[in-house]
Amino acid sequence: MRHPALWRLGITAAVVLALEGLCRSGVISAFTMIAPSQMVVALAGMILHADWFWADARYTFENVGAAIVLSAVPGFVLGLVIHALPRLRRVLNPVLLSYYSVPTFVFYPLLIVIFGINQLSLIVMGAMFGVVAMISSTLTAIDRIPTVYGKVARVLRMDRSATALRIVLPAATPHLFTGLKLAVAYSVIGVIAGEFILATAGLGRRLSLSFNEFDNATMYGLIVLIFIVVAVINSGLQRWEARIYRRWYRS
Repeated sequence: MRHPALWRLGITAAVVLALEGLCRSGVISAFTMIAPSQMVVALAGMILHADWFWADARYTFENVGAAIVLSAVPGFVLGLVIHALPRLRRVLNPVLLSYYSVPTFVFYPLLIVIFGINQLSLIVMGAMFGVVAMISSTLTAIDRIPTVYGKVARVLRMDRSATALRIVLPAATPHLFTGLKLAVAYSVIGVIAGEFILATAGLGRRLSLSFNEFDNATMYGLIVLIFIVVAVINSGLQRWEARIYRRWYRS
């Protein structure tokens, strides 16, 4: 398919226009969903006039950013360690494959006991969502590295740390973006959902309050904001991925 970005934009625009028509015509009740144009107006009103908006947005996106880092970096390191220890990998494979079948939120009371009701609990929750995706992506990326690279490292008598930084990481980078994009998505889910359950601030808490109060304008406006932020991050990662792929295959 040529010009996939234009196709994505066209499909998105078609869905938005369809929802706009269904909401404006009354097919979808305003009690259930407001029109997309009203969502954007509500978001603009919050950005310009709501005294709580910037504090809650900063609180949430600080947590999301920290959770992404905490899932991506340790996830890559753990992937290296597990790949280097085949016996450990055989033991952990069933755990990694079944990890997302267990609701991670069951650990939230334990996180509160350990870290308290604060940002750290939310960050760890988001990282727990994303770290396994990064580990699995790292294992897959390393498996796809040509074996000749390892032979070159042994010929040059490189130690494990030098091999990981100078050979494994550059060679695996083009294939790590799947895990990184999943880590971003899962971290956002973990943090926002954690704020839904128990938090003193944040967009997730504000979403929960607006849902309970049937405040559709605030709820859908915040949903649009979260969607836009995640879409921008993933678009940036996709552009970076395409650039690295071109450079990697050119070399």
